[in-house]
Amino acid sequence: MSASDAANPRQTLDARGLETYLGARIEGMRAPLAIGRLSGGQSNPTYRLTDATGRSYVLRKRPAGKLLPSAHAVDREYRVISALYAVGFPVPRSYLLCEDDSVIGTAFYVMDFVAGRTFWEQSLPGIHRTGRAAIWDVMNRVLAQLHAIDYRAIGLADFGRSGNYFERQVARWSKQYRASETERIEAMDNLIAWLPGHIPEGDETCVVHGDFRLDNFIFHPTESRILAVLDWELSTLGHPLADLAYLAMSWHIPSTAFRGIAGLDHAALGIPTERDYVAAYCRRTGRELIPAAQWNFYIAYNLFRLAAILQGIAKRALEGTAAGAQAIETGKRARPLAELGWAKVEHILARGA
Repeated sequence: MSASDAANPRQTLDARGLETYLGARIEGMRAPLAIGRLSGGQSNPTYRLTDATGRSYVLRKRPAGKLLPSAHAVDREYRVISALYAVGFPVPRSYLLCEDDSVIGTAFYVMDFVAGRTFWEQSLPGIHRTGRAAIWDVMNRVLAQLHAIDYRAIGLADFGRSGNYFERQVARWSKQYRASETERIEAMDNLIAWLPGHIPEGDETCVVHGDFRLDNFIFHPTESRILAVLDWELSTLGHPLADLAYLAMSWHIPSTAFRGIAGLDHAALGIPTERDYVAAYCRRTGRELIPAAQWNFYIAYNLFRLAAILQGIAKRALEGTAAGAQAIETGKRARPLAELGWAKVEHILARGA
């Protein structure tokens, strides 16, 4: 049998060839394979493979077609989760990386399927107030755990460059945005011009996830515990506060736009304030509280970065290579997020921060 995305027939797997290839390399895997597309991802197409014994695996592959340079790096995902799994960080066990395009058309890797809960709405509807607090807290704790790992000791010393992280990232995402630009967004032009000259002093290096958010976690079926952190495509060596501010963007994005929590009654929901959330991370990592001027930059930077990522999805949707069926609608959010990011900068300028 084969699996395909009805919205994009280019994303089709050769199941027979895959059975032969994996059966010879993953101990205990038995044909035939039942293959189903896992929904939700906008980047690397993701599939659930269930073998004849009932055991399930996940396959992540590069999309077909022309792609932006350095994008969809499944080899980097495979490398980082393999290293982190070895030291007990909550990621799926990985089995193999295949860079031979002749097997299914693009590079891919295979890891364990982790059963559990996935949440999409950051306000966590349907969860009890105390459960919401626990879920937000465990995300904070696991992020601090990630940033405390000695990347050199786990073989990731060359996983990225040390130093000047924000300078390099602003340049990278500016370039990526220009390569995928489909219409002029004045706010993005403004951010591209402003950000490089206002990077806070000081530098640190750790493994950063790059997309550390609620829907990239598998939670225990009944407990407020993270079983697996997923989607490591954007991971690298970088500044820990980039990850923290990316997670904290939720407090700046309205609930009607990209599932944010701005404007909600956080106390009633059991969700901490942004200030308390950042302070909790600082306690866990032994860090002093972050000055407001620096924090404002990190938030504006992440809104810019997310807008650039969404613009890339918009471009791929037009070209027919986007992985998710909702890619077109997702891509449309680039403009409002860029405008939100520039509004943050205007607020900084107005206060002289």
